Amino acid sequence: MTASQLDLERLLKLRLVVARFGEMDNAKWWNTKGQLGRLGASALKRGFPRTHRFAQARSVFAVAAHRCAEVFDPPASVTLWRLPEATEEEFDTRWEHWLDHAAEWSPFFESLESFPADDLVEVLKLFELISDRDVGAFSRLRRSAEGRAVPLSTTFSGADADVTLLALAFARSQPGQLAVPYARRAD
Repeated sequence: MTASQLDLERLLKLRLVVARFGEMDNAKWWNTKGQLGRLGASALKRGFPRTHRFAQARSVFAVAAHRCAEVFDPPASVTLWRLPEATEEEFDTRWEHWLDHAAEWSPFFESLESFPADDLVEVLKLFELISDRDVGAFSRLRRSAEGRAVPLSTTFSGADADVTLLALAFARSQPGQLAVPYARRAD
């Protein structure tokens, strides 16, 4: 499966929701506090008036990716923050388009500022990013014995369902106790 078959806009939304949920003022998985909230918006808006939301996102994505790699960095695998190179390249290319249309994303970013629920599954449902089928697949996932990871049972195919499950599996983490979801690469 090629990267172009993956819905990159959906991937961005999944990353945004998980990134915001994992901040210190929510689940305490990575060391950003409200960077994707009102505080982060007000801090960056002055320097990046048009694209501050994407600057917020980029910084939290980098911190989340780094923290996940510290906790569990499986070889020959993918995580929500480290997908196959072709996918990441296409995502970065699409980023430029999103920057050019930043105003269209404002409502989504504003909805991230505060969550009406403290359960990632519920939050992903509220954002209409998961289905009952996804929740069914999630219900079969368990944390690894040492508690640092959540292995997906299938190899990564690059499909939207795989990326959705990588995001949803973060719900197996506890507040302050990150468990990194991952899937083995097919190659």
